[in-house]
Amino acid sequence: MEFNSLIELLKNNILDTTYLEVIAVVFGLLSVWFAKQEKILVYPTGIISVVIYVYLCFGAKLYADMGINFVYFVMSIYGWYMWTRKDVNKNKLSITSCNFKEYIINISAVVFFFIILSYVLLNFTDSNVPLWDSLTTSIFIVGMWLMATKKIENWIAWIIGDFISIPLYIYKGLMLTSIQFFIFLILAILGYISWKKKLTKYN
Repeated sequence: MEFNSLIELLKNNILDTTYLEVIAVVFGLLSVWFAKQEKILVYPTGIISVVIYVYLCFGAKLYADMGINFVYFVMSIYGWYMWTRKDVNKNKLSITSCNFKEYIINISAVVFFFIILSYVLLNFTDSNVPLWDSLTTSIFIVGMWLMATKKIENWIAWIIGDFISIPLYIYKGLMLTSIQFFIFLILAILGYISWKKKLTKYN
Protein backbone atom coordinates (compact mmCIF):
# COMPACT_ATOMS: atom_id res chain seq x y z
CA MET A 1 0.00 0.00 0.00
CA GLU A 2 1.38 3.41 -0.99
CA PHE A 3 2.05 5.99 1.71
CA ASN A 4 -0.63 8.39 0.41
CA SER A 5 -3.19 5.59 0.34
CA LEU A 6 -2.29 4.66 3.93
CA ILE A 7 -2.70 8.28 5.06
CA GLU A 8 -6.08 8.46 3.31
CA LEU A 9 -7.17 5.22 5.01
CA LEU A 10 -6.12 6.53 8.42
CA LYS A 11 -7.92 9.82 7.78
CA ASN A 12 -11.15 8.08 6.78
CA ASN A 13 -10.99 5.73 9.77
CA ILE A 14 -10.54 8.63 12.18
CA LEU A 15 -13.47 10.51 10.59
CA ASP A 16 -15.61 7.37 10.99
CA THR A 17 -14.79 7.09 14.70
CA THR A 18 -17.93 7.06 16.86
CA TYR A 19 -18.52 8.94 20.09
CA LEU A 20 -18.76 5.60 21.89
CA GLU A 21 -15.30 4.61 20.70
CA VAL A 22 -13.92 7.97 21.87
CA ILE A 23 -15.41 7.46 25.35
CA ALA A 24 -14.11 3.89 25.51
CA VAL A 25 -10.63 5.02 24.47
CA VAL A 26 -10.51 7.87 27.03
CA PHE A 27 -11.54 5.65 29.92
CA GLY A 28 -9.26 2.86 28.71
CA LEU A 29 -6.28 5.21 28.74
CA LEU A 30 -7.23 6.49 32.19
CA SER A 31 -7.42 2.93 33.43
CA VAL A 32 -3.91 2.05 32.25
CA TRP A 33 -2.57 5.34 33.65
CA PHE A 34 -4.03 4.54 37.07
CA ALA A 35 -2.64 0.99 36.84
CA LYS A 36 0.82 2.41 36.20
CA GLN A 37 0.46 4.46 39.39
CA GLU A 38 -0.92 1.44 41.30
CA LYS A 39 -4.17 3.29 42.05
CA ILE A 40 -7.51 1.59 42.61
CA LEU A 41 -9.18 3.86 40.04
CA VAL A 42 -7.77 1.47 37.44
CA TYR A 43 -10.86 -0.67 37.95
CA PRO A 44 -13.88 1.69 37.79
CA THR A 45 -12.44 3.49 34.76
CA GLY A 46 -11.59 0.18 33.14
CA ILE A 47 -15.09 -1.18 33.69
CA ILE A 48 -16.65 1.74 31.78
CA SER A 49 -14.28 1.17 28.87
CA VAL A 50 -14.77 -2.59 28.60
CA VAL A 51 -18.55 -2.43 28.72
CA ILE A 52 -18.50 -0.12 25.69
CA TYR A 53 -15.98 -2.35 23.90
CA VAL A 54 -18.21 -5.39 24.28
CA TYR A 55 -20.67 -3.55 22.04
CA LEU A 56 -18.02 -2.21 19.62
CA CYS A 57 -16.27 -5.56 19.17
CA PHE A 58 -19.54 -7.30 18.42
CA GLY A 59 -20.18 -4.81 15.64
CA ALA A 60 -16.66 -5.34 14.24
CA LYS A 61 -17.05 -9.16 14.42
CA LEU A 62 -14.14 -9.36 16.87
CA TYR A 63 -15.91 -12.01 18.89
CA ALA A 64 -12.95 -13.13 20.96
CA ASP A 65 -12.19 -9.52 21.82
CA MET A 66 -15.84 -9.07 22.76
CA GLY A 67 -15.52 -12.07 25.05
CA ILE A 68 -12.29 -10.83 26.59
CA ASN A 69 -13.93 -7.53 27.41
CA PHE A 70 -16.62 -9.42 29.30
CA VAL A 71 -13.83 -11.31 31.08
CA TYR A 72 -12.20 -7.94 31.80
CA PHE A 73 -15.41 -6.85 33.46
CA VAL A 74 -15.48 -9.91 35.72
CA MET A 75 -11.74 -9.71 36.44
CA SER A 76 -12.04 -5.99 37.18
CA ILE A 77 -14.54 -6.76 39.92
CA TYR A 78 -12.17 -9.44 41.27
CA GLY A 79 -9.13 -7.17 40.97
CA TRP A 80 -11.01 -4.33 42.68
CA TYR A 81 -11.66 -6.71 45.59
CA MET A 82 -8.07 -8.02 45.67
CA TRP A 83 -6.50 -4.56 45.61
CA THR A 84 -8.67 -3.26 48.46
CA ARG A 85 -8.81 -6.24 50.82
CA LYS A 86 -6.29 -6.54 53.66
CA ASP A 87 -4.60 -9.58 55.16
CA VAL A 88 -4.56 -10.51 58.85
CA ASN A 89 -1.87 -7.87 59.43
CA LYS A 90 -4.05 -5.25 57.71
CA ASN A 91 -1.63 -4.98 54.80
CA LYS A 92 -2.90 -4.52 51.25
CA LEU A 93 -1.77 -6.65 48.31
CA SER A 94 1.82 -5.87 47.30
CA ILE A 95 3.57 -6.11 43.94
CA THR A 96 5.36 -9.44 43.48
CA SER A 97 6.92 -11.39 40.61
CA CYS A 98 6.11 -14.86 39.31
CA ASN A 99 8.21 -17.85 40.27
CA PHE A 100 9.21 -20.51 37.73
CA LYS A 101 6.09 -22.62 38.36
CA GLU A 102 3.83 -19.59 37.86
CA TYR A 103 5.61 -18.75 34.58
CA ILE A 104 4.92 -22.25 33.27
CA ILE A 105 1.28 -22.07 34.39
CA ASN A 106 0.72 -18.66 32.77
CA ILE A 107 2.38 -19.59 29.47
CA SER A 108 0.39 -22.82 29.42
CA ALA A 109 -2.79 -20.81 30.05
CA VAL A 110 -2.07 -18.61 27.02
CA VAL A 111 -1.60 -21.70 24.84
CA PHE A 112 -4.76 -23.33 26.26
CA PHE A 113 -6.95 -20.28 25.70
CA PHE A 114 -5.51 -19.80 22.20
CA ILE A 115 -6.37 -23.37 21.17
CA ILE A 116 -9.90 -23.14 22.57
CA LEU A 117 -10.67 -19.69 21.19
CA SER A 118 -9.20 -20.31 17.74
CA TYR A 119 -11.24 -23.52 17.45
CA VAL A 120 -14.44 -21.72 18.40
CA LEU A 121 -13.81 -18.76 16.08
CA LEU A 122 -12.77 -20.94 13.15
CA ASN A 123 -15.75 -23.26 13.42
CA PHE A 124 -18.62 -21.29 14.92
CA THR A 125 -18.22 -17.64 13.85
CA ASP A 126 -17.73 -15.55 10.71
CA SER A 127 -14.57 -13.90 12.05
CA ASN A 128 -12.03 -13.14 9.32
CA VAL A 129 -9.13 -12.85 11.78
CA PRO A 130 -9.72 -15.87 14.07
CA LEU A 131 -6.09 -16.69 14.92
CA TRP A 132 -5.04 -13.05 15.33
CA ASP A 133 -8.07 -12.33 17.52
CA SER A 134 -7.55 -15.50 19.58
CA LEU A 135 -3.87 -14.78 20.22
CA THR A 136 -4.37 -11.26 21.57
CA THR A 137 -7.35 -12.39 23.61
CA SER A 138 -5.43 -15.27 25.20
CA ILE A 139 -2.55 -12.99 26.15
CA PHE A 140 -4.87 -10.38 27.65
CA ILE A 141 -6.84 -12.92 29.69
CA VAL A 142 -3.65 -14.00 31.43
CA GLY A 143 -2.49 -10.37 31.69
CA MET A 144 -5.71 -9.41 33.44
CA TRP A 145 -5.28 -12.21 35.97
CA LEU A 146 -1.68 -11.16 36.62
CA MET A 147 -2.79 -7.57 37.17
CA ALA A 148 -5.55 -8.60 39.57
CA THR A 149 -2.96 -10.46 41.65
CA LYS A 150 -0.40 -7.61 41.28
CA LYS A 151 2.23 -9.66 39.47
CA ILE A 152 4.72 -7.43 37.68
CA GLU A 153 4.61 -9.78 34.69
CA ASN A 154 1.17 -8.40 33.84
CA TRP A 155 2.99 -5.56 32.08
CA ILE A 156 4.93 -8.01 29.91
CA ALA A 157 1.64 -9.54 28.80
CA TRP A 158 0.20 -6.09 28.04
CA ILE A 159 3.32 -5.07 26.08
CA ILE A 160 3.18 -8.17 23.87
CA GLY A 161 -0.60 -8.02 23.42
CA ASP A 162 -0.66 -4.29 22.69
CA PHE A 163 2.07 -4.63 20.08
CA ILE A 164 0.11 -7.33 18.26
CA SER A 165 -3.21 -5.46 18.60
CA ILE A 166 -2.14 -2.23 16.89
CA PRO A 167 -2.19 -3.59 13.31
CA LEU A 168 -5.27 -5.72 14.10
CA TYR A 169 -7.43 -2.69 14.87
CA ILE A 170 -6.07 -0.77 11.89
CA TYR A 171 -7.11 -3.70 9.71
CA LYS A 172 -10.59 -3.74 11.28
CA GLY A 173 -11.06 0.00 10.69
CA LEU A 174 -10.99 1.01 14.38
CA MET A 175 -8.30 3.62 13.90
CA LEU A 176 -8.71 5.47 17.17
CA THR A 177 -8.58 2.16 19.02
CA SER A 178 -5.33 1.25 17.25
CA ILE A 179 -3.88 4.60 18.37
CA GLN A 180 -5.14 3.81 21.86
CA PHE A 181 -3.23 0.51 21.80
CA PHE A 182 -0.08 2.31 20.68
CA ILE A 183 -0.43 4.58 23.72
CA PHE A 184 -1.22 1.48 25.82
CA LEU A 185 2.08 0.03 24.61
CA ILE A 186 4.01 3.09 25.78
CA LEU A 187 2.16 3.15 29.11
CA ALA A 188 2.75 -0.57 29.61
CA ILE A 189 6.48 -0.08 29.18
CA LEU A 190 6.39 2.82 31.66
CA GLY A 191 4.18 0.75 33.97
CA TYR A 192 6.69 -2.09 34.00
CA ILE A 193 9.51 0.34 34.82
CA SER A 194 7.45 1.97 37.60
CA TRP A 195 6.40 -1.35 39.16
CA LYS A 196 9.95 -2.70 38.85
CA LYS A 197 11.22 0.20 40.96
CA LYS A 198 8.52 -0.43 43.57
CA LEU A 199 9.25 -4.16 43.60
CA THR A 200 12.94 -3.45 44.18
CA LYS A 201 11.97 -1.08 46.99
CA TYR A 202 9.70 -3.71 48.60
CA ASN A 203 12.55 -6.23 48.55
